[in-house]
Amino acid sequence: MNASPHDVQVLIVDDNPLVRQLMCRGMESHCTIISAADGADALLKAIDNPPDLIISDYRMPGLDGRQLYEKLRSRENTRNIPFVFVASRGDIEEKLRPAVGGGVEDFLPKPFFINDLVRQAKKIVDRIHLEKLQKRASRPGVIQGRLEEMSVTELMQSLEMGQKSCRLSLRHGQDRAELYFTAGQCKHAQLGDAQGDSIVYQAIAWSDGEFEIDFAANSALETTTHTTTGLLMEAMRLMDEANQSQVES
Repeated sequence: MNASPHDVQVLIVDDNPLVRQLMCRGMESHCTIISAADGADALLKAIDNPPDLIISDYRMPGLDGRQLYEKLRSRENTRNIPFVFVASRGDIEEKLRPAVGGGVEDFLPKPFFINDLVRQAKKIVDRIHLEKLQKRASRPGVIQGRLEEMSVTELMQSLEMGQKSCRLSLRHGQDRAELYFTAGQCKHAQLGDAQGDSIVYQAIAWSDGEFEIDFAANSALETTTHTTTGLLMEAMRLMDEANQSQVES
């Protein structure tokens, strides 16, 4: 069964109305947004309707981000909500990183660009979306969808973040590629008789088509030479080079 990324609900918490508005605008095309002006407001909203992810400022008057985190961790229905904290570099290194346990997905140091926040948060949103698709799958252990909804890059990042082992099948026109992952790392890629890194680079450029993830499928072959992140970065570099060549010609 297909699902929209907007099935993922994100609570954005910041006492600065301008910053909060910019964060909401940045994320609104990727998920369903709820906002809160302070920690107390966020606490009530999260208890009433638990979100899938919370992006919160760390220092706020009254109930701050750390207290919000601890209060939600103490409740059964909210203890597993992942957090992304926006904080000063000093707070991250001195207070957050050493003291906060599981459940904190990421830290974003201030000052920050909205694009950086969106890029980091979207990886988590995509992973949560994939988990929702898995729960709703019509066949146990098999997820299906369209690349227009979730790109190959987003799928690979989500599988890496979730450390998933599976087969990712991609169909684009008459082409069908198969990428095999072990603990989130793409170990083998095949399209027809061709194998290896070049297949991943080709598939990443596909903007439309279908995908299927089978968590029961595996392969003993190892034909790729980079980590999943390395493959994605090299694919982006190759596409940039190709685009630059087209501009120059």
